Amino acid sequence: MAAARPALAFAGIGLMGLPMTRRLLAAGYPLSVWNRSPDKCLALLELGAQRAQTPAELCADAGIVMLCLANTEVVREVVFGPGGIVEGARPGQLLVDFSSLEPAATRAMAAELEQRCGMRWVDAPVSGGTPGAEAGSLTIMAGGREEDIERAQPILAHLGQRLTRMGEVGAGQVTKLCNQMIVACNALVIAEVVALAERAGVDAGLLAPALAGGFADSKPLQILAPQMASSQFEPVKWHVRTLLKDLDGAVKLSRELGSATPLSGLAAQLMRLHGSQGNLQRDPATLVEMYREGEA
Repeated sequence: MAAARPALAFAGIGLMGLPMTRRLLAAGYPLSVWNRSPDKCLALLELGAQRAQTPAELCADAGIVMLCLANTEVVREVVFGPGGIVEGARPGQLLVDFSSLEPAATRAMAAELEQRCGMRWVDAPVSGGTPGAEAGSLTIMAGGREEDIERAQPILAHLGQRLTRMGEVGAGQVTKLCNQMIVACNALVIAEVVALAERAGVDAGLLAPALAGGFADSKPLQILAPQMASSQFEPVKWHVRTLLKDLDGAVKLSRELGSATPLSGLAAQLMRLHGSQGNLQRDPATLVEMYREGEA
């Protein structure tokens, strides 16, 4: 008889959290969930999840508590605010954070959490978007103690196709910033290319298949170029605000370390310009509108 799955908990039922939790339930894990907007948990309750009333309650039975939240401030509130995880956590439990945060803040929060209640922290930001979350093919870049990442690995295998330990706590977040620098700059140049092709009378819908397999090919090209060419911006699979947040984090880290990141700095300015036009909650495929309208 197969051994019973260990109980898990998850906070943050958003674009990524919802398909990730569905996969954990489908794999047979007992799961407690919490979200600031409780209604977002309803679909999971129908699948057998239990709803916690506070983040602290997530720690009642779960050995591993997972987070997938919007930013550093939200994670800090969920972990250390009133009714936060720190109030229910105890030694031997593990926090696995899929959110994309500032590396220094991650290290500081991990140290505080362990000092106050003995719970250890793994930062495990992901890449692959909602399609990857739905398919269980996310790329996971982790920071933390080797034994903690090994403990989480069997669970993360249901969510991702690749898990790489990048170093101690915070290293996963640095790696995610590097990932987002590449993705965001790629998205912006794809928008330039689609708009240029259109103005030149070339069918921009043919760009992705025409360039497939060449040096210019990439997942962003294959996903974004067709969306941009056809102006298919719904459903929203990720957000402009997320890319802007991560670009700002990358530029901040580069300044702290004295490393030059001029392209990412320019990308942040262009992303902020686009976001200021009411696009922060929209899909990054909308970046092509900035070039069609001549804003940039």
